[in-house]
Amino acid sequence: MAWAAAPHLREPPDRLWVRRPGIYEDEAGRTWVTVVVRLSPSHRIWGRGASGSTREPNITVHMWQIPVHPQEPMSPSQLPLSRLPLMWQLYPGRRYRATDSSLWEIVDHGQIYTTEQLILSQQPVGND
Repeated sequence: MAWAAAPHLREPPDRLWVRRPGIYEDEAGRTWVTVVVRLSPSHRIWGRGASGSTREPNITVHMWQIPVHPQEPMSPSQLPLSRLPLMWQLYPGRRYRATDSSLWEIVDHGQIYTTEQLILSQQPVGND
């Protein structure tokens, strides 16, 4: 995968609102499409054999700023259940705070050729 220099890269979006499953819109009306959602075990044991552990996996999401055909946004009650928040708000320290108060670190904000990319990783509870 070739990474191109980003001479005109904007600042990360201030807010991202879910419009449809996997599609977010920023304050400038640009659409961000979720292209990868990766779940990985936390540093503690998770899953099989984790007696008493209630930790959930860490989530990393890759989004590309891609124009999509305009569609009516879905109301939150119409959206399928998802581990991704309904909205992210840019917060100090290269991170976003989600509607559920979780914090998401900006792992990368750059460009792949001409496509702007944003990679966010959910922070463990208690890291604010």
